[in-house]
Amino acid sequence: MTTLIKLEIIRALRNKKFLFFSVIYPPALYLIIAGGADSKPIPGMKLDMALYFMVSMATLGALTAVLMGNSERIAKERETGWVRQLRLTALPGRGYVAAKMASAATVSLPSILLVMIVAAAVKGVRLEAWQWISIAAGTWLGSFVFAALGVAIGYLATGDAVRPITILCYFGLALLGGLWMPLTSLPQWAQNIAEWLPTHAYTALGTAVEAGGAPHVKDMAILAGYLLVFAGGAAWLYRKDTRKA
Repeated sequence: MTTLIKLEIIRALRNKKFLFFSVIYPPALYLIIAGGADSKPIPGMKLDMALYFMVSMATLGALTAVLMGNSERIAKERETGWVRQLRLTALPGRGYVAAKMASAATVSLPSILLVMIVAAAVKGVRLEAWQWISIAAGTWLGSFVFAALGVAIGYLATGDAVRPITILCYFGLALLGGLWMPLTSLPQWAQNIAEWLPTHAYTALGTAVEAGGAPHVKDMAILAGYLLVFAGGAAWLYRKDTRKA
C-alpha cells in the first residue's frame, strides 16, 4: 500500500493542470477576494475578511485536490483497466481505498500551507503559533472526508459522467458550506442546510481556532459521520465493481 501511495503522489505532482488548480489557484483567489477587503469584522462573526477567507480558501484548495483529482482519476483507471490489474495483486480493497485517500490528502497539504503563507505575508494575518499549527493540522485532517467522497464518486460514475457529477458536488458543497462567502450573507434556509453539511463543519474547524477557541464537538462529529459514510460507500462500491469485473 505504501508503494501505491508513493506512486499516486508522484503522478499528481507531474500533473501540471492539477497542481495549478489545487495549489496555485486557491492562494491567488484568496488575494483577489480578500486583497482589497477592509479589516472590519464580518457581520455575525468575530473574524474579518482576511482571517475568514484564509481558512475558506485553504479548505477550497484541499477540497479541489482530494475531490476533483480523486474522482476523475479513478474513473479513468477503471476504464483503462488499471484497477483490474491492481486486483491481481495482494492489495486488498480497503488498502486501495485507503491509499487513494492518503495520497490525495498528502498532495492537498501544499495548498493549505501556501494560502496561510500568503495570508501572513501579504494580508498581515497574525496568529499565535498554536493557532497556525491547529488550523493547518485540522484543515489537512478534515480533507480525508472529501478524499473518501472522491473515491466513492470515482466508482459510482462512468468516465463520461464523473466530471459533471464531481463539479456539481464541488460547487454545491463549496457554496452552501461558506467557502465562497460567509454564511451570514446567505438566506436563512440556506444557513439551516449548511449547518449539517461537511464543508461547513470543515471550515468551522479553522474559524473556531482563529476566534481563539477550540473546534466545536458538533462539527467534529459531523465530519466523523460523513467520513464513515463516504469511506464505507467507497469500499462497498469497490467491492461491487470487483464483482462486475
